[in-house]
Amino acid sequence: MSYFRQAVVGLVLLLSAWIALAMPAGMDQDQALTFGIVLITLSLWATGLVPGYVASTFFFAALLLGGFATPDIVFSGFTSTAMWLIVAGFVIGSAITISGLGARMGSLARPHLSKSYPMLIGGLMVLGMAMGFVMPSSMGRAAVLVPVGMALADAFGFEKGSRGRTGVAVIIAFGTNMPSFAILPSNIPNVVLSGMAERLLDMHFSYADYLLLHYPVLGIVKSAIIVALVLVFFPARIETRDYKPSEGQKTSARRQFALLAVLLVTLGFWATDQIHGINAAWIGLATSLVLMVPQFGFVPPPAFKSSVDFSMLLFVSGALALGAVVNSTGLGEIVAREVTALLPLTEGRDFLNFASLSLLGAATSIFTTMPGVPAVLTPLAGELSQATGFSQHAVLMTQVIGFSTVIFPYQVGPLIVAMGLAGESTRPLLRMTLALSLVTLLVLIPLDYLWWKLLGVI
Repeated sequence: MSYFRQAVVGLVLLLSAWIALAMPAGMDQDQALTFGIVLITLSLWATGLVPGYVASTFFFAALLLGGFATPDIVFSGFTSTAMWLIVAGFVIGSAITISGLGARMGSLARPHLSKSYPMLIGGLMVLGMAMGFVMPSSMGRAAVLVPVGMALADAFGFEKGSRGRTGVAVIIAFGTNMPSFAILPSNIPNVVLSGMAERLLDMHFSYADYLLLHYPVLGIVKSAIIVALVLVFFPARIETRDYKPSEGQKTSARRQFALLAVLLVTLGFWATDQIHGINAAWIGLATSLVLMVPQFGFVPPPAFKSSVDFSMLLFVSGALALGAVVNSTGLGEIVAREVTALLPLTEGRDFLNFASLSLLGAATSIFTTMPGVPAVLTPLAGELSQATGFSQHAVLMTQVIGFSTVIFPYQVGPLIVAMGLAGESTRPLLRMTLALSLVTLLVLIPLDYLWWKLLGVI
């Protein structure tokens, strides 16, 4: 690690310790100490000083040893539906790879994506965007598309660790997650926002209105920018070659078609979750059970042991628990109110108010992670509406711009999980998230403002 990076990490740790001792913003002693632990954990995740799972373990241990949170809150990440979607993603991805179905699907897609590297990256983004309309789980979308993308990477000669292979993994990670922020039932923060608005404000969101408001900019334009960033950061050239699956992939077509049938049934249940009401995680769990039965041979016991990455589960569980801890201790509301007090919110200055509210959501997500933003900010909708002159609906909708602006990868578990499924390092994600945040500030927020003005929302 460079001396500059060491200095930055040291400065953050000292700042965290100072905050814990100074008890700022009306925090009591326990809240201040918890906030210090949160800041240290965030700095470890953001800088990569230690592996993510080590930072999560520090977070758990510090809170429990200090008595700042109860075990049910600290370990809430392990009991969340997102955790079981991750497990299902590992199992489904393993089955697709072992059976050779990923290679077969890749060979079908290959003629359409092999003309050039930009065509490959753009095509994978389009696939991720399309899946957002039929599958409500980012984890599930990654589980299905990652094996296909990696099979294509093999076919095009992208070796492990190469820029081309990393680019394929990154575009799938972003493509299966980012556009879905603009589709109401396709992302957890969207669903949390909808539920909070209905429970606290008796406000209901229309699927079509939500899509019209957000998808043109956050879905289409943002996706095009992501493709451009991947091409800039991870340039490569396609080298076509005859792809020969490994011995582990040489299985009968009958088993591949059987697996395809299982996946289609799973996709059917995922796509119709609003009809039958079964959580996507439990559908994934049932699919995992079928795939793990040794007699069926989809994921034999040795393959299961190697396919589920416990370090990834530990990392993500920490990120999920952080939001729960921040909210349960009252830190989220304190931080949000303090930040809100600093914002230049004045009725009549529409663009400044719009940008400030969008950045408020982005800043809050650093401490609460994305699903925690609606839980923290929705109760403040009335105050923010009075301060800006916006309707409460417009104030709530700015949250979507905020929690879809990812500054650090740990804020969005599916990004980390997708890279884990691809067997690639998560470090390239930081370059993408920082660049995309800057583009959002300079380009997407002004475009969104103009689009909302055109629609008459503000």
